[in-house]
Amino acid sequence: MNELRLAIVGASGRMGQAVARLAMNDPSIKIVGAVSGNEDPALGRDIGELVGLGTAGVEITADLSSGLLGANAVIEFSTVRAATEVFHSAERSGIAVVSGTTNLDERALAALDRAAQKIPVLWAPNMSLGVQVLAGLVEAAVKKLGLEFDVEIVETHHRRKIDAPSGTAIRLARAAQAARSELVEIRSRDGEVGARQPNELGMHAVRGGDVIGDHTVHLIGDSERLELTHRATNRDLFARGAISAAKFLLGRPPARYTIQDVVSGI
Repeated sequence: MNELRLAIVGASGRMGQAVARLAMNDPSIKIVGAVSGNEDPALGRDIGELVGLGTAGVEITADLSSGLLGANAVIEFSTVRAATEVFHSAERSGIAVVSGTTNLDERALAALDRAAQKIPVLWAPNMSLGVQVLAGLVEAAVKKLGLEFDVEIVETHHRRKIDAPSGTAIRLARAAQAARSELVEIRSRDGEVGARQPNELGMHAVRGGDVIGDHTVHLIGDSERLELTHRATNRDLFARGAISAAKFLLGRPPARYTIQDVVSGI
């Protein structure tokens, strides 16, 4: 396997630090760049020292171009705006991209698609194997249970999460809609909204504490209900998935890949 020369964007964030910590303990990976925002107090710090593993020889910078220099892959967990810039820069530099930033807007998705014409890219709102299995179970269950069961999704995350619903909740909603195309998302409810309609797909976000990520799909019928749940207990779960994805992309032709591709090893 070729050496993974890794740049990390969003390096001082929770996910960025998890990726850096795991990468520094992997002899097949060399961290060559670490990038964060202009106002980040961690700018100028060594990424290894930031994660408590000693000097890595890579200082955190706000300059994306210099942060990507020498990399053959970049992992980014950042903001929609920063992710869009990463897609453009990686495309120009010929660097593979793994993106875990959630709720990308149309501009970011267009940049991602353009980049995929020249470099291998993988974007996933959740990089855990368990969530991929859960999505498949949701699609199968919604299809099997049919119109007699209502579908509601509840996701819970830490108090600092800035977007809602989560990217994973949206992924699960898409799985349900693949089985029942008439389902329409209803994001929370307030006031006199009337009786629930058969085509509603309720989406509910809970925020508090340090919860890493819980997702439950409720399938509710008359006299019975089925609950399908995934709980993340450590961010290393997602960091491992991102690193596996970056290794998978090395040497691949330009295209958009998925976590399922990584799992399948195609």
